[in-house]
Amino acid sequence: MAGTLYLVPTPIGNLGDISRRIADTLGEVDFIAAEDTRVTLKLLNHLGLKKPMLSYYRHNTGAGGEAVLSRLLAGESCALVTDAGTPAVSDPGEELVALCAQSGVDVVAIPGPCALVTALAVSGLSTGRFTFEGFLAMNKKNRRTHLEELKGERRTMIFYEAPHKLCATLDDLAEAFGPGRRISLCRELTKLHEEVRRTTLGEAAEWYGANPPRGEFVLVVEGAAGTAEEAPTLAGGLARVEALRAEGLSLRDAVRQAARETGLAKNELYDRAVGKTGGCE
Repeated sequence: MAGTLYLVPTPIGNLGDISRRIADTLGEVDFIAAEDTRVTLKLLNHLGLKKPMLSYYRHNTGAGGEAVLSRLLAGESCALVTDAGTPAVSDPGEELVALCAQSGVDVVAIPGPCALVTALAVSGLSTGRFTFEGFLAMNKKNRRTHLEELKGERRTMIFYEAPHKLCATLDDLAEAFGPGRRISLCRELTKLHEEVRRTTLGEAAEWYGANPPRGEFVLVVEGAAGTAEEAPTLAGGLARVEALRAEGLSLRDAVRQAARETGLAKNELYDRAVGKTGGCE
């Protein structure tokens, strides 16, 4: 019987974020697949654990993935860890998860520290809908193409960025979205000198142009503002109700769903729909 691959988050700064379940899982697995075994060894020493480890990182996903999979298929259990945060999210661990899924190996995700969610929560920007864009490409043309595709994106956007590329990225973001677009720049999250700078793209580019950035950054960027033409109208809501009714929904269910989709007031939408249809169901 095949073993189980556990996706085990590691602290993004504060060792106090290690949950009992994280510690127990690391203690119970047969071996650990680590992004950097030296970093993971420090964590294991902190927990008083000793475990066999092998390297699994971006440049050995082929051989490393097969090595992990063969041991899993032989019945061993494995904890996949990164240097910080949740594995398989903007991380080569996604390839190992896909490999396990194709091979019928169970994968269990252990909840825990995640930089993108932590940054979003403290950003001061809209958190209801967001899109995670990870690291932008190093190639300037590819970066700008990516940002061009996001010009009309209305959800809050989250990016990861290294300090040596931050200034260029802020310039590209300001050019693509406009210097007045709001941004929250988060660094050293959960650490002693955690910093959250809430400003605009133009001001951020100017600030870090004069103050060289240090540490890894999570950039939380405000989505594009909707236009008046895009705002939901009552007529549009009623049209949606009619379409849902045609699909077989009752009037009440159609109104409920249309209100949820458009943000229109359910009671007003229902009253207008009843007046238009002359029915209540």
